[in-house]
Amino acid sequence: MNRSLAALLGGATCIALSPIFVRLSEAGPTATAFWRVALALPLLWIFVLAKPAERSRPAPHGLLLLAAGFAFAGDLGFWHLSIRYTSVANSTLLANLASLFVTLGTWLFLRERPSGLFLAGLAAALAGVGLLVGASAQFGPRSLLGDALGLLTAVFYAAYLFAVKSLRDRGEGTLRLMAATSTITAVFLLPVALASGETFFPATAHGWATLLGLAWISHAAGQGLIAYALAQLPAAFSSVSLLLQPVMASVFAWLILAEPVGAVQVAGGLVVLAGIYLARRGSRT
Repeated sequence: MNRSLAALLGGATCIALSPIFVRLSEAGPTATAFWRVALALPLLWIFVLAKPAERSRPAPHGLLLLAAGFAFAGDLGFWHLSIRYTSVANSTLLANLASLFVTLGTWLFLRERPSGLFLAGLAAALAGVGLLVGASAQFGPRSLLGDALGLLTAVFYAAYLFAVKSLRDRGEGTLRLMAATSTITAVFLLPVALASGETFFPATAHGWATLLGLAWISHAAGQGLIAYALAQLPAAFSSVSLLLQPVMASVFAWLILAEPVGAVQVAGGLVVLAGIYLARRGSRT
């Protein structure tokens, strides 16, 4: 296995651990989202300052950077809430629909017509979502709310990807972009977490260790490894390989949280993954 592929798979596995850290966190979901980026900031900025090429780049576009930070705050905030209300498998699978929303956005706003293969993948993914939501209905309104939040997460993450792509097209470096957007995200999340009335500080050393794991392993290491891999590997291959994230998240939830996975959820998850695979193969973005 070459280094780039190992980085891609390692990054996907690190990110797949994030819903486990969120479930184990002693802080509230929004506070956990804040600590996720806030505790990663020292590492991210150290890496930026250690690379002269990153420091010498021109200042990024302010409005785009603000939009990316706001969208990422919405992505993390709603996803962490989703994880608290529905299964890890459902929340992670639904959040991964972001790639479909990206292509739909380019169709609606940039007039880039999607291929037939993409539309087939979209139809399959929506059918899988129907199975997942149907399974959640058996567990009551709380699970359905979590599924809805997972879909909202995908919308915010798609907006984040749009903003990041625009910044990358303007020459912004990966490391500085991660550090800057994480800083802005933390600024947006802090007042929301404080106003929510949820637990802000973890009560034990184990609680702080959980937050550090989320920040350093899932956020800094996971995103960093994937950013490195995406620069070395073909985009189509990379995007398909990242489907490992929801699969590994479900496995971790089963092993660590003893979260059961029913036959309908397995079927729905497989259909969603197949749909995302087809959609990404048929996407021009």
